[in-house]
Amino acid sequence: MKIHGLQKMTLLDFPGKVACTVFLGGCDLRCPFCHNAELLDGSAPAVMEEEELLGFLKKRQGLLEGVAVTGGEPLLRGADLLRLAEEIRDLGYPLKLDTNGTHPELLRDITERGLVSYVAMDIKNSPERYAETSGLEKMDLAPVRESVSLLMEGKTPYEFRTTTVAELHDEESFRKIGEWIRGAAQYFLQKFTDRDTVPFEGFHAPSDDRMRSYLETVRAFVPTAELRGVD
Repeated sequence: MKIHGLQKMTLLDFPGKVACTVFLGGCDLRCPFCHNAELLDGSAPAVMEEEELLGFLKKRQGLLEGVAVTGGEPLLRGADLLRLAEEIRDLGYPLKLDTNGTHPELLRDITERGLVSYVAMDIKNSPERYAETSGLEKMDLAPVRESVSLLMEGKTPYEFRTTTVAELHDEESFRKIGEWIRGAAQYFLQKFTDRDTVPFEGFHAPSDDRMRSYLETVRAFVPTAELRGVD
């Protein structure tokens, strides 16, 4: 399997662990504010093959404490991802998975096999604005709802998170999100940060005061909700 990026060490991507982050190409959404737009269609050049990644991880045993797999959408890799997760587990590393929640059957498979220790799932917006925020004309939310329900069973540690964009989110967005994920174990509102890799111009982060207001709206439904990227 081709690996499209590797951050060799991070203190941010896997809560509580010194980890590396593996990037896999391909995604079924087209969020206009995506930081990894070059990975969306899977055509970006690979930086290494799976065997080289496993060799890197073997050399870092005792130094790294975990592996985060992100994308793109990693679950698009199906059986290949399951095999890679098994290899990572066999090397003694806990695995964190980032997902957009559009493949609940694979999410259930990888969690029920005990191949992941933590899942971070994006909640793009309220159901009414989900397609717009995902860069699609229309979208069937049933798979995303199924993934939310699966994670909220609590069998695998998880978080939900929303990248908050001034042009795409408002108080109503977060009221509807809060109603949807009421009682979630963890939910983070994180500020959009513009980068050269974002495919479209014109997006901005909400002010810190606006982020705090959104947080208070969400906490009526998810008392443990927190902010990221706000001082």
